[in-house]
Amino acid sequence: MSLTLGRYFGTRFLVMLAAIFGGVFGLVMLVDYLEMMRRFAHVPNASVLTIATASFYRVPQILERILPFAVLVGAMSSFLALSRRLELVVARAAGVSAWQFIAPAVIAALGVGIFATAVYNPVAAVLHEQSKWMEAELSGHAPMRRGVTGSGIWLRQRGADGNSIINAASSREQGILLNTVTVFVYDLNNRFMERIEATTAKLEQGQWRLENARVYAPGNPPVERVAYLLSTNLTAEQVQETFSTPETVPFWELPEYIARAENAGLSASAFQLQYQKLLSRPFLLGGMVFLAAAFSLRFFRMGGVQKMVLGGVGSGFLFYIVTKLADDLSKAELINPLVAAWSPAAMTGLAGFLALLYLEDG
Repeated sequence: MSLTLGRYFGTRFLVMLAAIFGGVFGLVMLVDYLEMMRRFAHVPNASVLTIATASFYRVPQILERILPFAVLVGAMSSFLALSRRLELVVARAAGVSAWQFIAPAVIAALGVGIFATAVYNPVAAVLHEQSKWMEAELSGHAPMRRGVTGSGIWLRQRGADGNSIINAASSREQGILLNTVTVFVYDLNNRFMERIEATTAKLEQGQWRLENARVYAPGNPPVERVAYLLSTNLTAEQVQETFSTPETVPFWELPEYIARAENAGLSASAFQLQYQKLLSRPFLLGGMVFLAAAFSLRFFRMGGVQKMVLGGVGSGFLFYIVTKLADDLSKAELINPLVAAWSPAAMTGLAGFLALLYLEDG
């Protein structure tokens, strides 16, 4: 097959993939924007542009999860479009096999997977963190919560002076920084000593630093403190393991994060799984192209196109079930993260390859 024809087939696939990804991006952003407008409707300085920007920063990480399905649908759509216009018929008549005209799409999918792992994932994680900062700034103008609340983040810890219970409305930097904090402090005999309310709490070496704190002690009037130091036995690794999710850690930081968690004696299986999934992503997207080709290379005049499309969609749902099952087994430490991450990619690519081999070569 000539380089020009291969470039044409690859370009058709990339254009269709970009159209599908862009359409889903716009739809998800619209839904997320409306939800954020509802949440921050009571905030006076919540402008339309600020909320739209925060929503725009959130969407890339959401779309990262549906990238394999976008590749599957994009490949099926491009192959069906080529078949409908009889371009595949002409290519076959010129001696081009199915393996040759799906090769450009497979190569393009591998390139998209490498880009998604090395560039898109870190950018999406940074943008998601930025959106959390913007949401915290919008929420920071709301009145500080007083007393015990039934929502937010709860954390029990032990310090040099006794135990304490921390409640925070939200967290940033994987739990290192907490917003709208209420702390209940007890002595070494578990007797209540005081309640502390602060705008933020930042974890430092052996202590939490509470900013703009107000201390309530029984029988005494409230005391305003610019900063309040609360001792803790928690480390940054322990807090990050508790608060962070694997999706919020950029790809290039995952190896260091896994090493720190293991050195601290913590389980890092979920982060190992995320790291291996990102490594296997290019091969997964390439396997999706093989799977799409097995369901979309039938000529339109032979009929049965609707059944093929439904079969491709059904295979996508089956892939989701297999991936979810492997993830759950890995997080429960029943199977190795390496096996859980690479098995869906291997099964998808092998199933598509064998189906295409049977259809083309018998």
